Formats: sequence, C-alpha cells, structure tokens
Amino acid sequence: MSSRRVTLADVAKAAGVSRPTASLVLSGRGRELRISQDVEQRVLRAADELQYRPNIVSVGLRTGTTRTIGFVSDTVATSRLAGDMIKGALEAARERGIMLFIGETEGDAELERLLLQAMLDRQVDGLILASMFTTTIKVPKVVAAAPAVLLNALSKQPTHLPSVIPDEIEAGRCAARVLLEAGHRDGIYLIGAGPGLRQFPPGGVAAMERLRGIRETLGEAGVRVAGGRLCDDWQPEYGLAATRALLESTRPHALICFNDRLALGAYQALDDFGLKVPADVSVVSFDDHPIAAWMRPKLTTVALPHYELGRKAVGVLFTQIGRDHADPDPKGEVHRVPMPLRSRESIAPPSAADSVS
Repeated sequence: MSSRRVTLADVAKAAGVSRPTASLVLSGRGRELRISQDVEQRVLRAADELQYRPNIVSVGLRTGTTRTIGFVSDTVATSRLAGDMIKGALEAARERGIMLFIGETEGDAELERLLLQAMLDRQVDGLILASMFTTTIKVPKVVAAAPAVLLNALSKQPTHLPSVIPDEIEAGRCAARVLLEAGHRDGIYLIGAGPGLRQFPPGGVAAMERLRGIRETLGEAGVRVAGGRLCDDWQPEYGLAATRALLESTRPHALICFNDRLALGAYQALDDFGLKVPADVSVVSFDDHPIAAWMRPKLTTVALPHYELGRKAVGVLFTQIGRDHADPDPKGEVHRVPMPLRSRESIAPPSAADSVS
C-alpha cells in the first residue's frame, strides 16, 4: 500500500472538478461562491473516501496563521483542581480547529521566558499566560510579540493585555448573602483574612476581593463582621489553629472560611469544642475543592469556575487575534467569570439560643 500523501489535486480528480473548486469547497467557501450542492457533495465524498488531510504548513503560509496557540502556566497542569482550566481551553480550541501547545514553568522566570520564546518561534497565533492562583504578575516583555491573554492573573504594570479571572468580589457577596438569607445577623466571623479591608495574605487577589464582597453585602444589610482571623497560608492546619484561637474567646454563630481547606480545619476545631455544623455554627467557604463534598456535613461553598475560565480565555484570545495587533485594545479589559454557589448542608438558621444571646 502506497504511503504517498493524498493531495488536493487527487481529491479534485476523484470528484471530477478543478483544483480551485475543490479548494473552495474544503475551505467552507463553496456556498459563498455559489458552487452547487451536487459539486460540493462530490468533493466532500471524495475527500472522505481518500482520507484527505490539508497540509497545515502550506495553509499557514497562505493565510499567515498556524492554527495553534500557546498556553504557559506556573503549576496549572499538575494541579488537580486548576487543571480544569486547561481542559476548558483545550475544548474551546478544538471547537475552533486549533491546537494548544502547553508548557509549565513551576514558577521559574527564566524557564517561562524560554517557553514563551519557543512558542513564538513556532509562530503560534496567540498566547495564554496562566496562573494556578488568582494573583498579580509581571508580564514578560516577550509576550508583546503576539496577541495574548492573562488567565487567572492581573498585570502588576499597566498593560493593554486583557485578563480573565474569577468574579471573586461577587463570590464574597454570595457567601455573605447566603448567611443573611438563612437569618444570620450577628456573630459572623472570618477565617483566613479580615476583618479589616487590608488584612489578607500578601499577593492575595482572591482574599482581597472576597473580603471586599463580604463586607459590602453585610454592610448593605446593616450587619457588621464580628471579627476575623488572618491566616498566612490557607491549609487545614491554619484553619484549625485560627478557629481554635477564636473559640477560646467567643462563640461564633457563623464562619466564612476563605477556602475549603481552611474550612476543613475549622470543622475539626468546632468538633473539638463540642460544636456541631450547622446546628451550632453555620459554615460557608470558597473554591469547591473535592473535599467540600466529602466533609460531613457537606460544605456549602462558592465554586471556582476553572473550566469556564479556560474556555473564556480562548474566546477572548481570538478576539485579540482578530484585532489589528499594531493597534491593541488600550484598556486591558478584565473579564470576570461568575462563581456559582454549591448549596449543601453546612448552613442553617441561627438557633433560638443564638438569637437571644
């Protein structure tokens, strides 16, 4: 059996049409140029029978595109949770007939520069620069060589690049709102940040915006944050220590934990003090980490939309690619992706004893 590549001329000959006609049909422009349906079907049938595949290199030379985009991240690919960003980007790219090149830096700035340059050397049509955690980054100068989008990141310096991030402000509002709707008006404490607007871990964009949303919504309802415990790291042991320290001096009615791992530690501390969730203390959190559905009772949390973030980034990038690169969008628009509430079992109305305390 011959291994010779099937050419466009072979398809045209099998369909009994000219090479330009076959090209127009296979490029999707047949109807636009009034090629008959019969001719179109003959060409498509011949291409299918011959298993014709277009020469991507020659198509790129003709169109000035490579039908590829680069995706460079810090630790997204190796994170079970944030990896859904890549899945969303892959599927959105595939729907457009685009291949995604993926590279990971592990936070190494020089490796990041080399990966970006390698992708640009391969003439990718655009770049997505992604972060596992919502953060501010210094955008490498090399990124300016192609249309690009920041994913789950904001630029530290003024930039024309658009960003795609979770809507953390609205997520904070949502967490506060779900407690208000359950009847909570006092004894609401924060675990992980706060209570002041500037009390959050360094570089914590998510913390800052969640805190802002919480305070705004509670304030609009005439409710004050009763207190907060800043945590340097958002891991279970920090949530455990912070909640224990809180319980030694007061009895909260509700906790807003700044992520699900902190909430796991808070659950343990509450149990150590003989308090039940949600009968004694309601708990709401953020991220929708897999542990949220395994905790008992199951944790109500505001989900990070990783898959939707990845899809949105590809969509925004294609808007950038379609724009004249010499005349970029000067605004550096921030696109916020909604964070859905996962209502489970960790919130209840305040007990009668709480309402009179």
